[in-house]
This record gives sequence, C-alpha cells and structure tokens, in this order.
Amino acid sequence: MGWLWTLIVGAIIGVIAGAITNRGGSMGWIANIVAGLVGSAIGQGLLGSWGPSLAGMALVPSIIGAIIVVAVVSFFLGRSNA
Repeated sequence: MGWLWTLIVGAIIGVIAGAITNRGGSMGWIANIVAGLVGSAIGQGLLGSWGPSLAGMALVPSIIGAIIVVAVVSFFLGRSNA
C-alpha cells in the first residue's frame, strides 16, 4: 500500500512543480506523477534528503527536482512543436 502514497505524493509534487513553472496544466495527471517521481529522485540525488518528508520523499528537494524536470521536458516539447 506504500506505493499508492508514493504515487499520490508524486502527483502532488508534479502538480506543484507544474504550477510554479506555469506548464503543469497541459501535462496531464500521468505526466505530473512521472515528473513528481523522477523529480523527487533527481532532487534528492542532487540536494539530499533534508526538510519535511512524506511517503519517503523529502518534499523541498523533490519539488525543486520536479521543477527542473518539468522545465526541461516542456523546453524540449515546446521546441519540437515549433
């Protein structure tokens, strides 16, 4: 059942990152979950596991990592559509 919390927290992190970058509305829930989970792994890998934690994910580094993932993905998708 821990995987369900991980998906929920990953989705929330992805939504927050999308809202901060103004790119999340067009991504959809699946992409938000993926951005949140991948961003969490990248953020914790680069910045460590400090700050408040939920479902095994340090929230601040996870959100920063997800912002990076959303920005990079939207940059490349935006360029390919142009």
